Amino acid sequence: MKKTIITLLKVLLPLAIILWLLASVNPQDLQHLRDREKDWVTLGLAFAMAMLAVCLTFVRWYLLVRTLHIPFRLSDAFRLGFLGFLLNFVGVGSVGGDVFKAVFIAREQSKRRAEAVATVLVDRMIGLYALLLVTSGAILLGGISKSTTALAAICNATLLATAFGAVCIMMVLVPGFTRGSLSEFVTGLPKVGHTIGRVIESVRMFRNRYDVMSLILAMSMVVHVMLAVSIFLIARGLFGQTPTLGEHMIIVPLSNVAGAIPFMPGGLGTFEFAMEKLYVYVPANGPGEVIGVLVALAYRIVTIAIAAVGVVYYWTSRREVRQVISEAEHEREEVSRKTSELVLARNSLP
Repeated sequence: MKKTIITLLKVLLPLAIILWLLASVNPQDLQHLRDREKDWVTLGLAFAMAMLAVCLTFVRWYLLVRTLHIPFRLSDAFRLGFLGFLLNFVGVGSVGGDVFKAVFIAREQSKRRAEAVATVLVDRMIGLYALLLVTSGAILLGGISKSTTALAAICNATLLATAFGAVCIMMVLVPGFTRGSLSEFVTGLPKVGHTIGRVIESVRMFRNRYDVMSLILAMSMVVHVMLAVSIFLIARGLFGQTPTLGEHMIIVPLSNVAGAIPFMPGGLGTFEFAMEKLYVYVPANGPGEVIGVLVALAYRIVTIAIAAVGVVYYWTSRREVRQVISEAEHEREEVSRKTSELVLARNSLP
């Protein structure tokens, strides 16, 4: 019953947010958009840019796996990558794209299960930190005006989070952190200790590969720049006057951070809400003719079209995919059960 309610909330809440945003749009603006001639060439370039960015994330993961000398083909990275990308949209239950990829590759590499799962965790961590780096770079170098209190708070919070991330990275590079008493303390914390332990173990595996990690971080930053350019092209293809590309370098990464909230499947709802608000707060001269929620929904259509590639992979191996999803759900429930037992045991201690 509880699982059913959570699943319904995951579907209904983001849909309610999107409907509320659409209801707030001026009907005259919608009519103007319908009457305007669309620049289909620019919109096609936006799709191509987004597709290339997504494919680059698969190459990034492939490099991480090969760094640990795990047998893995680039075609496997694309197969699991597109399936994971698809599940980020349709996985409204407990299994998202990252969990699916981790369980799938762990099944294929049973003797190196921990290393295989670590590649997925590190891939996600690097991607999220690259988001902050791109946004901070745009804030510091793009000459973005902090004309409102809200925008100044957003910029300052982003810079602070980036600096905090840099400190954390420097800390985990110190062997004493990942193998000393501090490591034992944080991994023993209730509820979050298990997750922190897996992250620390992942860092241990990649800590001495500075060359590969630097390359992958650079690739991640390129991915986020490409996604910002894609949405900038969508805005240009649909509307006339739009915010600058530099302003999109703040709008898009911050919206993607909002879209990374685990509760929402594929960031549905939170991404659109962030886009609508940031198109108002960020541009020095206002959003122009752009309606943020419509640009976000157009980008959503682009990503769904990309995820459709995963449908092809699903139908060619649907029995295996269903089995992996079932295993992933069982594993997550088992981890949750063990964590609850550990918390109860700690609470019972004098």
